[in-house]
Amino acid sequence: MSVVVLRMGHRPERDKRVTTHAALVARAFGADGMLLSSEDKSIENTVNDVTERFGGPFFIETDVSWRKTLTEWKGVVVHLTMYGMPLDDTMKKITREVPLLVVIGAEKVPREVYERADHNIAVGNQPHSEIAALAMFLDRYQNGKALERKFDGAMRIIPSERGKEMVDVREGSSTIPSRKRCLALLRERKCPDNVIAHAEVVEHLAIAMAERLGANVNLVSAGALLHDIGRSKTHGPGHAPMGAKIAKKEGLDPRIVRIIERHLGAGVDEEDRQQLGFPPGIYMPETLEEKIVAHADSLIDDRRCGELDAIVKRLESLGYEKAARRVEALHMELNKMIEGGLDTLCRKIIGEQSS
Repeated sequence: MSVVVLRMGHRPERDKRVTTHAALVARAFGADGMLLSSEDKSIENTVNDVTERFGGPFFIETDVSWRKTLTEWKGVVVHLTMYGMPLDDTMKKITREVPLLVVIGAEKVPREVYERADHNIAVGNQPHSEIAALAMFLDRYQNGKALERKFDGAMRIIPSERGKEMVDVREGSSTIPSRKRCLALLRERKCPDNVIAHAEVVEHLAIAMAERLGANVNLVSAGALLHDIGRSKTHGPGHAPMGAKIAKKEGLDPRIVRIIERHLGAGVDEEDRQQLGFPPGIYMPETLEEKIVAHADSLIDDRRCGELDAIVKRLESLGYEKAARRVEALHMELNKMIEGGLDTLCRKIIGEQSS
């Protein structure tokens, strides 16, 4: 029967990374989907991207009414809480003949949930992560066979005692090139050494941002390394569409093509596109990964992470008023999303560069 996880109390500005991990654990340990009581499209995009690449019939839906879900659920409702009954004792009472809803909370759960749940279960009566509780419960529910589940995704990780190996098992499907391959592409295209060095610093910052935001790190890494591949042909603004053209010719993943195409500043709107003479298309970053790479590039001055105020003032001094406002707006958006703050992260990286 189906198993769905209901995540309650998600705070987009604080819990993005933890909730993303909860969804990925649910998927990996045999759940069919997750419902999120708050709206968060970036988490939807991230989880759907993982499912698309690695397979599985997993779904995620945000902005769901938890009260309505509990009221209308046709099956068993389990609430994982530190205050519940012991896990192993309660597992014997749970039927597997009807759909199962597993409730986990990000903050204090209303009393109503305890009352509506068929079983309030504690995975130990000590404070710890709801993600750990979810993994242990699903493993018990699947009788220890949760990790034996087969996924039909295009990407598959090859078990290795050391190193990292991932293969594309579908003939003709696109894939994300490794870091080594990205650097080789830049050299094959005869990108100048300073462009490659700049790309590596952008990648460092972009990965740090992606990890905190729960974004696709491999995609961000490849996009950051290749964002300036068009500079092998031109150093003007046209290097963005030129880079996208090169990436398409190389058969790269369309998501990487879009990152390259949309990395310029914090994006190029339709009016600027026409003035710059770019081919018809969308040049504003839309996905989380596109925004991360675009902003990491904006924050890196040559090979160093710079302060936002100085970068904005430089854009203004060059007459790029609209670009300055877009950079500020994107910074505020990502800064709000990252727990601990993007400003703190940038200062940390600046400190590493100075030491």
